[in-house]
Amino acid sequence: MYQGNAIRVTRLEADIAHLCFDLQGSPVNKFDSATLKELEQALAVLTQDSSIVGLVCSSAKSSFIVGADITEFTGLFKLPKAELSAWVEQSNRVFTALEELPFPTVSVINGHALGGGLELCLATDYRIASPQASLGFPEVGLGICPGFGGTVRAPRIMDLGSALQWMVSGKQVDAQQALASGAVDSICDAELLLESALEQISQSHEEKAAWLESRVLKKGPLAIDTSDLEDLITQAEALLAQSRDIHNPAPRLVLAAVAKSVLLSRDAALEVEKNLFAALAQSEVATNLIGLFTNDQWLRQKSRRIGKAGKSVGHAAVLGAGIMGGGIAYQSSLKKVPVLMKDIAQAGLDAGMAEASSLLNKQVTKGRLNESSAAAMLGSIHPVLDYSGFDKVDIVIEAVVENPRVKKAVLSEVEPLLGPDAILCSNTSTISITDLATALQRPQNFCGMHFFNPVPLMPLVEVIRGAQSSDAAIATTVAYAQALGKTPIVVNDCPGFLVNRILFPYFGAFSQLLRDGADFRKIDAVMEAFGWPMGPAYLLDVVGIDTAVHAQAVMADGFPERMRYDFKSAMDLLFEAGELGQKTGSGFYRYVPGARGRIEKQIDDSIIARIETLQGKQRDFEDEEIVARLMLAMCLETVRCLEDGIVSDPIEADMGLILGLGFPKFRGGALRYIDSMGAQAFCELAQRYAHLGPLFSPTPRLLEMAAKGEKFYA
Repeated sequence: MYQGNAIRVTRLEADIAHLCFDLQGSPVNKFDSATLKELEQALAVLTQDSSIVGLVCSSAKSSFIVGADITEFTGLFKLPKAELSAWVEQSNRVFTALEELPFPTVSVINGHALGGGLELCLATDYRIASPQASLGFPEVGLGICPGFGGTVRAPRIMDLGSALQWMVSGKQVDAQQALASGAVDSICDAELLLESALEQISQSHEEKAAWLESRVLKKGPLAIDTSDLEDLITQAEALLAQSRDIHNPAPRLVLAAVAKSVLLSRDAALEVEKNLFAALAQSEVATNLIGLFTNDQWLRQKSRRIGKAGKSVGHAAVLGAGIMGGGIAYQSSLKKVPVLMKDIAQAGLDAGMAEASSLLNKQVTKGRLNESSAAAMLGSIHPVLDYSGFDKVDIVIEAVVENPRVKKAVLSEVEPLLGPDAILCSNTSTISITDLATALQRPQNFCGMHFFNPVPLMPLVEVIRGAQSSDAAIATTVAYAQALGKTPIVVNDCPGFLVNRILFPYFGAFSQLLRDGADFRKIDAVMEAFGWPMGPAYLLDVVGIDTAVHAQAVMADGFPERMRYDFKSAMDLLFEAGELGQKTGSGFYRYVPGARGRIEKQIDDSIIARIETLQGKQRDFEDEEIVARLMLAMCLETVRCLEDGIVSDPIEADMGLILGLGFPKFRGGALRYIDSMGAQAFCELAQRYAHLGPLFSPTPRLLEMAAKGEKFYA
C-alpha cells in the first residue's frame, strides 16, 4: 500500500492496515522531517482506501519511536518564529489526521515510546504495551515542551495528575505505571502484540459507539471540576518545588499551558501548545540544553570509537584502599569487572571493603540489586596486602597519596610485576603524567585515569595522555572507563589537566574577592542562584582545604603568572588552623550531624571573624560583579585549554566542566556561555577587570574572534 524509507503500510487480514515504522540505516525509529512527511503520505493513502476497516501502528525495531531527531530539529528552531509556528501547525495536522481516520486505530508499543513516539500513540484510539515498554515526555529536559499534541491528548486520555507529572518531570515510566495511569489500555507479551491489536480492532467494531464516543471526548474540553483541577495543579507545583532545576522554565510553563488548555477544545488547546513550543524552542535555555544533549551524543560516539581499539578489561587492580581507591573498586565490582584492592595496612583494606559493602547495600535498599547479586559483587573485590595476582590483571589504577615522590615509588614497584601488555594508570588530580612516567620502564603503557569524588556519583573520568602514552594505553583505559559506566574525555597532559586547571582560576578569583572584602556567604548564595550546585566556599570545604592548598601549589608552579597568589588567602589561613572542611567538621562553614544522618552546614561567627583579619575593609559587592569575576576567570582558562590543545574540541571542554564540576547545565558550558553573551561583550567585560591581573586577560585569539563576530559553536 505504501513504502517509504521509514514507514511501510501493508494489508493484514480482514482489510486491516498495518503501518510499520522501520527507519532504514538507523538502529532506532525517530521522527525527522522526512518521517513526518512519509506519515502524512501514508495516512493520505489510508484515507483514500474505503476498504480499510482498522489500523495497527507498530515498530520493526526493538523500540517503538525514541522521539524526535533533535539534531535535525535544532535547525528548524532557528527559523523565524512565524515559520517555526507554521511547521508545528503542519506537523499537528498530520497527527490530527491519524486521530480522525474513519476506522479504529491501535498502537502496539515495544520498548521506548518517548516524546513524539508517545504523542503518536496518544493519537490512536487504543494502546497496547509489552512488559518491556517505557513511555515518557522527556522534552522538558531539553527546555521545550511536547509539540505534536502531547499536552492536549495526554490530559484527555490519562489520569490528569499522572499526565501532569509525566510532562513536568520528563521521567520515563514502565508499562505497569502506564497502565495504572490510563496511558495504555492493556499489557501483553511482545510476541502477542499484533494478535492483541487485531482482537482490539475486531472488538471495536462490535462496540463502535465506545471508540467513537472516546473521540468526541478527546475533541472537547476536559470534564473536570474547577477545584479538582486546582488541587492537581497544586500537587504538580509541589513536585516542581522539590526539583533543583529551577532555572529551566519549561516545566512551569507546560503546567500553566495545560491548566489553561484542558478547559478548551482540542483545536484551541493545540494552538496553546503551538505557541508555547515556538517560544520555548527559541529560548536561550533550550538552545543550551539541546546543545548539551547533542554534545553528550557526540562525546559518547567519540569515546566508543577510541575504546574500540582498546583491550577488554577482564581483571583490574587498584593501589590504595582510601576514599578514591575504595570507590573505584566498588564501581568495578558493580559493573562485574573483578578487582584486586591493595593497601599497605589491613586497617585500610577493612575500611575499603566496609565502604564497598555499604555502597552495595544501598543498591539493595533502593531495589536496584538483590542481596545475592550484591554479595557476589562484593566477593569480586579481593583485598590484598601484597602483589599476589597482579601478573594476571589487565589494568592497574594507582590511587595513593597525592605526592609525586610516593606515587613514583609505588608505580616503579608494581610495574615489573605486571604482564607486558598491562596498562598502568595514575588517579592523580594534578601531577604531571609525563613526569610520573620518568619512574617507569614502559612509559608507553602508562597514562592518567582521573576519577572524580565521589566515584559512584560523578560521571566523568579524565584519561590523560602523557608525552609517551601509546594509543593502545589510551584506548584500553577509555574502554575500561566506559565499562564502568563513566564518560571518559581524553586530555593532554598539563598541570591540573582539564577540569582542575579550569577550576583553580575560579578559586583564585574567589580568593581575590575575599581579599577585597567580600563575604564568602554572599558569594556562595550568588553563585548558587547563578546555577551552581554549591558556591566556591562550600565546594572548597567538600573538596578539602588541604587538598585544595596542595593542588593550588601545583597549579602555581605550572602557571605562575596567573595562578600564584601575591597575598595570603583564606584557604591558607584555614589550612594553617587545621580547619580543612567537612573532613574536620569546620572550614568556611561548621559541619554537624543533622536529621537522617546527613551533615548540615552552619555559619560560625568565629570563622567569619578569622577571615575578616585578612581583609582590609569589608565591602558589599553587587551580584553582577561577583558573577563576572568568577565566571571570567573560569571561562578564560577554558579558552586557554582549548587553544593549548589540552582538548581538541569545544564540546570536550564544556562537557568536562558539566560532568566534572557541575557547571550549570542550562548555561551549556563555559564556551557556550561566552557564545550566549557574545565574544565581543565578553571581552569588553574582561577588560573592565583587567586591573586585577592576568586571570582576566582575553587571549589574542579570543579578541580576534570578538572582532570577527565568531563563535565556538556554529
